[in-house]
Amino acid sequence: MAALEAMITVTDQQLKQAVREHWERQPCGTRGVGADERRRFFETVERERYEVDAHIPGWARFERGRDRDVLEIGVGAGTDFMQWVRAGARATGIDMTDAGIELTRERLELEGRNATLLRGDAEQLPFSDESFDVVYSYGVLHHTPDTPRAFAEAWRVLRPGGTLLAMIYRVPSLTGFLLWGMHCAAKLHPLTSPRQAIYEHLESPGTKAYRDDEVRSKLLPRFREVKLDTALLAGDLLSMRASEKYQGGAAKLIWSIYPRGLIRRFGKPLGLGLLIEATK
Repeated sequence: MAALEAMITVTDQQLKQAVREHWERQPCGTRGVGADERRRFFETVERERYEVDAHIPGWARFERGRDRDVLEIGVGAGTDFMQWVRAGARATGIDMTDAGIELTRERLELEGRNATLLRGDAEQLPFSDESFDVVYSYGVLHHTPDTPRAFAEAWRVLRPGGTLLAMIYRVPSLTGFLLWGMHCAAKLHPLTSPRQAIYEHLESPGTKAYRDDEVRSKLLPRFREVKLDTALLAGDLLSMRASEKYQGGAAKLIWSIYPRGLIRRFGKPLGLGLLIEATK
């Protein structure tokens, strides 16, 4: 963990601001989707999310939220949040961005549903102790500067026996190796680690990735039962639309020849996604 902590060269507040600005511009799950007709837009966002991350429904089991108090940390475009709402949960969602809150609120209004939405900080949840039966956060907590504190906050607001469901990034992973190859080895910086490559080049600034043992010892020490699994994500499979910085010839070549079939079959142990199910 010392190497991980050494990566932070700006203040937490500066990093939070940079992360917020990134996700204000591009809420999670909205890359490349037109917004001419709003209902169709949200249907497209939802379809593409579960095509790319098909493991989510089976892992999350949204039906477990029925008649329970569920908190989602980082609602993004609201796709997973809507699954909790549709399943009958008493759902509360927070996000650090106005864009995420507004998108999710619009989705609720289009479907005539009600839920609580707040702008908030994962490191300082605005809720009393033991307020929720389920805390859910997919691909969010590795972005906040003090990730251990965010996990401690999730533990605090869970009721005894409650469940934390979280996905964070892990190392070693195919995505880490790809980023290392494109940004470090190719630029003659081979001694830079894949973890550092993730920190500097994956999504918003300061994205962290953890080993399985670090998750248990540093993030989840107070949970009485912890189950971990891995998942291949879009970055491992290069199955997402390439962002603007990956439009060059070399990136396009990699996208075209990438052995997705082999990776789907054999690559799960090196998936970027670390799926956490922990019981308080």
